[in-house]
Amino acid sequence: MLTYEITATVRPDLCDSYESYMRERHIPDLMRTGAFAAASFSRSAAGRYRIRYEARTREDLDKYLAEHAPRLRQHFNDTFPSGIELVREEWTVLESW
Repeated sequence: MLTYEITATVRPDLCDSYESYMRERHIPDLMRTGAFAAASFSRSAAGRYRIRYEARTREDLDKYLAEHAPRLRQHFNDTFPSGIELVREEWTVLESW
């Protein structure tokens, strides 16, 4: 299993709209691609978020990145042209308990 993780730092005045957008639009859109088995949306402090998507295989993640990510990223950028800094990382799950 692979974890595709995004950390977002959100400007304070955008937090409410960002949370709504992620819950109601962006995360459901990513889950509809079929590339991910699960997702979670977390907040550590005001304006600091982590979104984790669990892909079953490398092929699933690669297909998402090639076929779906450009369109979904563009919609995100159109919705939030500024005020949000993103860091994307891929993690290989070595073991789960």
